[in-house]
Amino acid sequence: MSGTELTAVARAMVAPGKGILAADESSPTIKKRFDMISAESTEENRRSYREMLFTAPGASKHISGVILFDETLRQSTSDGTPFPEYLANRGVIPGIKVDKGAKALAGFPGETVTEGLDGLRERLAEYRELGARFAKWRAVIDIGTGIPTDFCILANAHALARYAALCQEAGIVPIVEPEVLMDGAHDIERCGEVTSRTLDRTFAQLEAHRVALDGIVLKPNMVIPGMKCARQASAEEVAEATVSCLTANVPAQVPGIAFLSGGQSDTDATAHLNAMNKLGPHPWELSFSYGRALQAAALSAWSGRAENFAAGQSAFSLRAKLNGLARTGAYDQSMESAAA
Repeated sequence: MSGTELTAVARAMVAPGKGILAADESSPTIKKRFDMISAESTEENRRSYREMLFTAPGASKHISGVILFDETLRQSTSDGTPFPEYLANRGVIPGIKVDKGAKALAGFPGETVTEGLDGLRERLAEYRELGARFAKWRAVIDIGTGIPTDFCILANAHALARYAALCQEAGIVPIVEPEVLMDGAHDIERCGEVTSRTLDRTFAQLEAHRVALDGIVLKPNMVIPGMKCARQASAEEVAEATVSCLTANVPAQVPGIAFLSGGQSDTDATAHLNAMNKLGPHPWELSFSYGRALQAAALSAWSGRAENFAAGQSAFSLRAKLNGLARTGAYDQSMESAAA
């Protein structure tokens, strides 16, 4: 894929009115989700659940791409159509999670570095053959006493840049995901300071690794207080702090920013995105790449029962639609109760 094609795919991933479904939960993570609804995490249940999301009527109007897990990329719909092919036929771009998870950073207690670079070039070639057109790599930055250290941020930024360069070499658009966690008691100002440092180091490394910024999608956290912070922020405060941080650190060549929800409720994630887009226009598209914030209601409605398949689809389609509206600042909280 040429640079022009990479740019075209990256722009399609953040197309107006659309966002990305993160359905790349690892086997242990999806088991935790299924445990909450008392459903067994069998391969067939996982396949059926993902099929419910991917085939939901009307959802593709608001979903530009789907991040898949390795198992899911190789699975098919109940009629035998491979998931990547099914999605592509509906105008939804298939993607793949390629990192091997955050592991303890030796010598730096409480901090992690994401692994998975070994063999990545070969895995990317296979994933492209299987239909993936973009990839995702998540770095995890925690806030606490004495952390994050500059070295932890640099180590993760370096790995993100190496991953991104390998993706572009393989003709795959990299989602660059440096996540500053919202665990802890830190306030919004502390989150803003750490997020700014993280983005600054990440883009310095992307430039050093000769990554074409017009062929990536950034997936950052929002600037938000920690969940244990005594003073939580309004949607407007989160929007202003986040947009200010991005404006200072994200070059205009980046086609779009697809936020992670990071533990926010589905309604908060939608309201925050909506408030940010109301502050526009921005030099980049402000979109979403949500996991739980798109799936929680659908998972609950489905509850692992075949007879609830349509109910799960309706719940997912609604959240996709409301986030699609938030892309232009057209979402309103009253739409939640109206839909109920």
